[in-house]
Amino acid sequence: MKNLFFYGSLRHQPLLEIVLGRSADEIDMVPARLPDHAVFAVEGQPFPMILAAPGQFAPGLMVRGLSADDLARIEFYEGGFDYALSVNQIACEGGTSAPAELFFPDPDLWQPSAPWSLTGWVSDWGRLSEYAAREVMAFYGRRSAADVARSFPAIRMRAAARIAAETRAVPQSRDVIVQSYTRAYQGYFALDEMQVQHRRNDGDMTPVLGRSALMQGAAAVVLPYDPQRDCVLLVEQFRAPVYMGGDPAPWMWEPVAGMVDPGETPEQAAYREAREEAHIELHALECAGRAYSSSGSSTEFLHLFVGLADLTETTQNGGLASEGEDIRSAILSFEDMMAQVDAHQVKDLPLMSIAHWLARHRERLRAEC
Repeated sequence: MKNLFFYGSLRHQPLLEIVLGRSADEIDMVPARLPDHAVFAVEGQPFPMILAAPGQFAPGLMVRGLSADDLARIEFYEGGFDYALSVNQIACEGGTSAPAELFFPDPDLWQPSAPWSLTGWVSDWGRLSEYAAREVMAFYGRRSAADVARSFPAIRMRAAARIAAETRAVPQSRDVIVQSYTRAYQGYFALDEMQVQHRRNDGDMTPVLGRSALMQGAAAVVLPYDPQRDCVLLVEQFRAPVYMGGDPAPWMWEPVAGMVDPGETPEQAAYREAREEAHIELHALECAGRAYSSSGSSTEFLHLFVGLADLTETTQNGGLASEGEDIRSAILSFEDMMAQVDAHQVKDLPLMSIAHWLARHRERLRAEC
């Protein structure tokens, strides 16, 4: 049995319950402080780090009597953040102290920023971290912490998309009964499976049905349009799923697109992706629709835009090398784009959808420019 001191996000009891796999009533924990230390936010990350700070006290939570399995679960979860355990003397309530281990970050890995607040973190990241932790801990004993860490950005995107989905529409009263739910695969994408029943149109419940879904986040898709020159910009890149499906032409012409990062709005993602993929600055965005891309197989939700821009130059080296992107762009007239749509030469569904929206609103955009 061991004691651990938590100074960061695991002080949030719902998150600690998910990681340990049991309720707070079954966890022996008391408020505590670590002398001569302070907790700081990590620059660009939704978690904190602890640093030596003479004369200060880092508030935290002492969790006592942890079993070997408890420690393994915590190390699996924390292992993805590149933290290592270290023993320190912790100040407890009543003026007593006790030794406990805590996770210290690699000093060269992260850059500290402002002092960290648990209350502020819970408001900004609490629910997202709970959803992400459920996915992470579903693979405890099935994948290594290092493998899961590589999926963290995608896990957080899926968690953020789930929170957005919960507020997207009015809940329906029709019954759904989930008999079992399994996280079958986890990577950049994830695959979840469930055994489910739902209310039929005639009022009866269906038999138990096996269903699966490709779990994805939300994406922003933007077609850059220059209303003065009446032209659009498309980007081309290799699409592995198209190739894997047997299509002999897997290089696709598409609008600019990318996943919406946690804490980012779809509009911010659209502006960012335009810079990254096409090296252009958008002046304004017009919403062209919001919809699921393939509701029978995927959770991906698309935010479609037309982005107003001055389109005079193309690029041969768009995208991020860190993500393996190799993107070029082309400018073509609105009429040429619609001719391709009408000739059934466009294989990208978001492009077709935005093109038809633009056809209906083009005259207004040109008159307003």
